[in-house]
Amino acid sequence: MALFRSLKSGLLLGMVLALPLSGCVVTPAPYYVGATVRVGPPAPIVETVGVAPYPGYVWLGGYWNWNGERHVWMPGHWEAPRRGYYWVPHRWVPAGGGWRLAPGHWEHRR
Repeated sequence: MALFRSLKSGLLLGMVLALPLSGCVVTPAPYYVGATVRVGPPAPIVETVGVAPYPGYVWLGGYWNWNGERHVWMPGHWEAPRRGYYWVPHRWVPAGGGWRLAPGHWEHRR
C-alpha cells in the first residue's frame, strides 16, 4: 500500500511539474528569411551521400544558414518523399544590396 501511495504521489508531482511545459513549442533554428545579410554564403560543402535508409527516400542537401553573426553549415539528411511533391533546395538570393535565404520546401507537382 505504501508503494502505491509513493507511486501515486510521484505521478501527481510529475504531472504538476509538467503542466507549465504543456504550452511549450519547440521550433527549429531560425532562418533569416526576410532579413538581408550583407555577407554572401561560402561555396557549398561537398557532402558524402550514403545509402538511403529506406527505398525511395530523398536526399535533402545541406546549405549555409545565417546564425546572426556568420554562416553555419546545416548538413543534408534523408527524408521520406511526399507523394505529388518535389523538393526545392534552400538557396541564397541577392536582395537589397545583400543576400536573403529562401528556405527549402516541398512544392506540389503540376
